[in-house]
Amino acid sequence: MPDLLVPLYKLPPLEPVISSLAAKGIVIRRANTFERTPINNFITENFSKQWSDENAAGLSRQPVSSFIAIEAGSIIGFGTYESTRRAYFGPTGVALSHRGQGIGTGLLLACLHGLQDLGYAYGIIGSAGPVDFYCKTVNAIVIPDSESGIYTNLLKKRVE
Repeated sequence: MPDLLVPLYKLPPLEPVISSLAAKGIVIRRANTFERTPINNFITENFSKQWSDENAAGLSRQPVSSFIAIEAGSIIGFGTYESTRRAYFGPTGVALSHRGQGIGTGLLLACLHGLQDLGYAYGIIGSAGPVDFYCKTVNAIVIPDSESGIYTNLLKKRVE
């Protein structure tokens, strides 16, 4: 999967997406450090321990660079930025039961606006899965010859 470059100065506004989700009872907000355990449990159970490890870095920043989506008091999605590398978005994920409702878009925009607030003009989406989604939603462009990117030198045995 290729890396993508996102021009942060062309981002769509965040507020309409957040308001639309709030009308459905879904809240997207910055995570709190004292929520580390339930957030890490959600990520590990729904995605992977590695993603939980990456997100932990975002929970250690000031300001916290991790967002969560909540419905009825339960975490249903997460997104993080500057957890893997500077100016990087991700990882991010939405519970399978809640996909297709715009939650991923809300988390993506919240995180990318967070990068913009830090002063970046461009953000990077590393090893992007849904390339077409990112291109359409945030004007991302594929970085040529970026397959595997920073993930090329992974440990041979995955840490579980």
